[in-house]
Amino acid sequence: MSETVTVIDLLRHGEPIGGRRFRGSLDDPLSTLGWAQMWAAVGEHCPWEAIVSSPLSRCAAFAQALAERYALPLEIEPELREIGFGAWEGRTAAEIDAATPEVLGRFWRDPLHHPPPDGEPLPRFQVRVTGAWIDLLERHAGRHLLIVGHGGMIRMVLRHVLEMPLTRLWRLEIPYGALSRVRVYGRGATAEPLLVFHAGSLA
Repeated sequence: MSETVTVIDLLRHGEPIGGRRFRGSLDDPLSTLGWAQMWAAVGEHCPWEAIVSSPLSRCAAFAQALAERYALPLEIEPELREIGFGAWEGRTAAEIDAATPEVLGRFWRDPLHHPPPDGEPLPRFQVRVTGAWIDLLERHAGRHLLIVGHGGMIRMVLRHVLEMPLTRLWRLEIPYGALSRVRVYGRGATAEPLLVFHAGSLA
Protein backbone atom coordinates (compact mmCIF):
# COMPACT_ATOMS: atom_id res chain seq x y z
CA MET A 1 0.00 0.00 0.00
CA SER A 2 1.46 3.39 -1.00
CA GLU A 3 2.09 6.09 1.60
CA THR A 4 -0.64 8.69 2.10
CA VAL A 5 0.37 12.16 0.88
CA THR A 6 -1.71 15.16 1.93
CA VAL A 7 -1.13 18.64 0.50
CA ILE A 8 -2.44 21.72 2.31
CA ASP A 9 -2.18 25.26 0.99
CA LEU A 10 -2.49 28.10 3.51
CA LEU A 11 -3.77 31.44 2.17
CA ARG A 12 -3.78 34.57 4.31
CA HIS A 13 -6.66 36.97 3.79
CA GLY A 14 -6.06 40.22 1.91
CA GLU A 15 -6.12 43.72 3.32
CA PRO A 16 -9.31 44.46 5.31
CA ILE A 17 -11.17 47.76 5.26
CA GLY A 18 -9.30 50.13 7.59
CA GLY A 19 -5.84 48.97 6.56
CA ARG A 20 -3.18 47.36 8.70
CA ARG A 21 -4.01 47.11 12.39
CA PHE A 22 -4.41 44.51 15.15
CA ARG A 23 -7.79 42.87 14.50
CA GLY A 24 -7.95 39.50 16.21
CA SER A 25 -11.66 38.79 16.63
CA LEU A 26 -12.82 42.02 14.95
CA ASP A 27 -14.78 41.11 11.82
CA ASP A 28 -13.76 43.80 9.32
CA PRO A 29 -14.49 42.78 5.71
CA LEU A 30 -11.96 42.81 2.89
CA SER A 31 -11.17 46.05 1.10
CA THR A 32 -11.22 46.23 -2.70
CA LEU A 33 -7.43 45.81 -2.59
CA GLY A 34 -7.83 42.83 -0.26
CA TRP A 35 -10.08 41.03 -2.72
CA ALA A 36 -7.62 41.74 -5.53
CA GLN A 37 -4.70 40.41 -3.45
CA MET A 38 -6.46 37.11 -2.84
CA TRP A 39 -7.58 36.57 -6.44
CA ALA A 40 -4.06 37.43 -7.58
CA ALA A 41 -2.61 34.79 -5.22
CA VAL A 42 -4.65 31.94 -6.71
CA GLY A 43 -4.76 33.20 -10.30
CA GLU A 44 -6.67 30.84 -12.59
CA HIS A 45 -5.44 27.77 -10.73
CA CYS A 46 -7.64 25.38 -8.77
CA PRO A 47 -5.72 22.29 -7.60
CA TRP A 48 -7.87 21.84 -4.46
CA GLU A 49 -10.49 19.26 -3.62
CA ALA A 50 -11.99 21.24 -0.73
CA ILE A 51 -11.68 24.59 1.05
CA VAL A 52 -11.62 25.25 4.80
CA SER A 53 -11.91 28.77 6.23
CA SER A 54 -11.85 30.77 9.41
CA PRO A 55 -15.36 32.04 10.22
CA LEU A 56 -14.29 35.70 10.10
CA SER A 57 -15.55 37.50 7.00
CA ARG A 58 -12.12 38.65 5.77
CA CYS A 59 -11.45 34.95 5.15
CA ALA A 60 -14.86 33.35 4.72
CA ALA A 61 -16.20 35.74 2.05
CA PHE A 62 -13.35 34.96 -0.35
CA ALA A 63 -13.43 31.25 0.53
CA GLN A 64 -17.13 31.14 -0.35
CA ALA A 65 -16.59 33.01 -3.63
CA LEU A 66 -13.75 30.66 -4.61
CA ALA A 67 -15.74 27.58 -3.62
CA GLU A 68 -18.70 28.75 -5.70
CA ARG A 69 -16.49 29.53 -8.73
CA TYR A 70 -15.10 25.98 -8.81
CA ALA A 71 -18.01 24.07 -7.20
CA LEU A 72 -15.85 22.95 -4.27
CA PRO A 73 -17.06 21.93 -0.80
CA LEU A 74 -16.49 24.64 1.83
CA GLU A 75 -16.04 24.00 5.53
CA ILE A 76 -16.01 26.77 8.17
CA GLU A 77 -13.73 25.91 11.08
CA PRO A 78 -14.19 28.17 14.16
CA GLU A 79 -10.91 27.01 15.72
CA LEU A 80 -8.97 28.64 12.86
CA ARG A 81 -10.00 32.18 13.82
CA GLU A 82 -7.22 34.66 14.59
CA ILE A 83 -5.61 35.02 18.02
CA GLY A 84 -7.42 37.51 20.25
CA PHE A 85 -5.37 40.68 20.73
CA GLY A 86 -7.36 41.96 23.71
CA ALA A 87 -6.87 45.68 24.39
CA TRP A 88 -4.93 46.08 21.13
CA GLU A 89 -7.79 45.10 18.83
CA GLY A 90 -8.70 47.80 16.33
CA ARG A 91 -5.50 49.77 17.00
CA THR A 92 -2.48 50.29 14.76
CA ALA A 93 1.08 49.50 15.82
CA ALA A 94 1.85 53.23 15.80
CA GLU A 95 -1.05 53.96 18.17
CA ILE A 96 0.02 51.24 20.59
CA ASP A 97 3.65 52.31 20.45
CA ALA A 98 2.75 55.95 21.12
CA ALA A 99 0.58 55.04 24.13
CA THR A 100 2.85 52.38 25.65
CA PRO A 101 6.42 52.54 24.30
CA GLU A 102 8.49 49.35 24.38
CA VAL A 103 5.55 46.96 24.76
CA LEU A 104 5.26 46.06 21.11
CA GLY A 105 8.98 45.38 20.85
CA ARG A 106 8.77 42.94 23.75
CA PHE A 107 5.73 41.28 22.17
CA TRP A 108 7.46 40.78 18.80
CA ARG A 109 10.54 39.34 20.49
CA ASP A 110 8.72 37.04 22.91
CA PRO A 111 4.90 36.83 22.58
CA LEU A 112 4.74 33.97 25.07
CA HIS A 113 5.90 36.09 28.00
CA HIS A 114 4.75 39.53 26.78
CA PRO A 115 1.18 39.09 25.46
CA PRO A 116 -1.26 41.95 24.74
CA PRO A 117 -3.33 43.05 27.75
CA ASP A 118 -6.40 40.81 28.05
CA GLY A 119 -5.34 38.95 24.89
CA GLU A 120 -5.72 35.25 24.24
CA PRO A 121 -2.88 33.34 25.92
CA LEU A 122 -0.45 31.96 23.36
CA PRO A 123 -0.54 28.37 24.73
CA ARG A 124 -4.35 28.37 24.38
CA PHE A 125 -4.06 29.67 20.81
CA GLN A 126 -1.50 26.94 20.10
CA VAL A 127 -3.77 24.19 21.39
CA ARG A 128 -6.83 25.22 19.36
CA VAL A 129 -5.01 25.90 16.08
CA THR A 130 -2.74 22.86 16.11
CA GLY A 131 -5.66 20.73 17.27
CA ALA A 132 -7.70 21.91 14.28
CA TRP A 133 -4.72 21.32 11.97
CA ILE A 134 -4.23 17.73 13.17
CA ASP A 135 -7.95 17.04 12.84
CA LEU A 136 -8.03 18.43 9.28
CA LEU A 137 -5.02 16.32 8.30
CA GLU A 138 -6.80 13.20 9.46
CA ARG A 139 -10.19 14.00 7.94
CA HIS A 140 -8.72 15.10 4.61
CA ALA A 141 -5.86 12.59 4.41
CA GLY A 142 -4.66 12.05 0.87
CA ARG A 143 -6.38 15.17 -0.50
CA HIS A 144 -5.28 18.64 -1.63
CA LEU A 145 -6.87 21.18 0.70
CA LEU A 146 -6.92 24.99 0.83
CA ILE A 147 -7.12 26.72 4.22
CA VAL A 148 -8.04 30.42 4.16
CA GLY A 149 -6.93 32.05 7.38
CA HIS A 150 -5.01 34.68 9.29
CA GLY A 151 -1.41 35.74 9.77
CA GLY A 152 -1.17 34.53 13.36
CA MET A 153 -3.03 31.30 12.60
CA ILE A 154 -0.79 30.47 9.64
CA ARG A 155 2.30 31.29 11.71
CA MET A 156 1.10 28.85 14.37
CA VAL A 157 0.60 26.07 11.80
CA LEU A 158 4.03 26.62 10.25
CA ARG A 159 5.62 26.87 13.69
CA HIS A 160 4.11 23.45 14.44
CA VAL A 161 5.32 22.01 11.11
CA LEU A 162 8.86 23.36 11.62
CA GLU A 163 8.91 22.61 15.38
CA MET A 164 9.82 26.21 16.24
CA PRO A 165 9.56 27.46 19.85
CA LEU A 166 6.51 29.59 20.64
CA THR A 167 8.77 32.52 21.51
CA ARG A 168 9.86 32.72 17.84
CA LEU A 169 6.34 32.79 16.35
CA TRP A 170 6.62 36.30 14.88
CA ARG A 171 9.83 35.56 12.98
CA LEU A 172 7.67 34.25 10.14
CA GLU A 173 6.48 36.97 7.78
CA ILE A 174 2.99 36.37 6.33
CA PRO A 175 1.98 39.16 3.90
CA TYR A 176 -1.60 39.83 2.88
CA GLY A 177 -2.71 37.36 0.20
CA ALA A 178 0.37 35.16 0.68
CA LEU A 179 0.15 31.43 -0.04
CA SER A 180 2.23 28.70 1.61
CA ARG A 181 2.19 24.96 0.92
CA VAL A 182 2.76 22.04 3.27
CA ARG A 183 3.03 18.43 2.06
CA VAL A 184 2.49 15.72 4.68
CA TYR A 185 3.71 12.16 4.21
CA GLY A 186 1.90 9.51 6.21
CA ARG A 187 -0.76 9.88 8.89
CA GLY A 188 -1.06 10.32 12.62
CA ALA A 189 1.85 10.57 15.05
CA THR A 190 4.41 9.33 12.51
CA ALA A 191 3.42 11.79 9.75
CA GLU A 192 6.29 13.82 8.26
CA PRO A 193 5.41 17.36 7.14
CA LEU A 194 7.45 19.31 4.58
CA LEU A 195 7.21 23.06 3.93
CA VAL A 196 7.22 23.17 0.10
CA PHE A 197 7.11 26.97 -0.33
CA HIS A 198 6.21 30.01 1.75
CA ALA A 199 4.58 33.40 1.13
CA GLY A 200 4.18 32.87 -2.61
CA SER A 201 1.29 32.54 -5.05
CA LEU A 202 -0.03 30.23 -7.76
CA ALA A 203 -0.34 33.02 -10.33
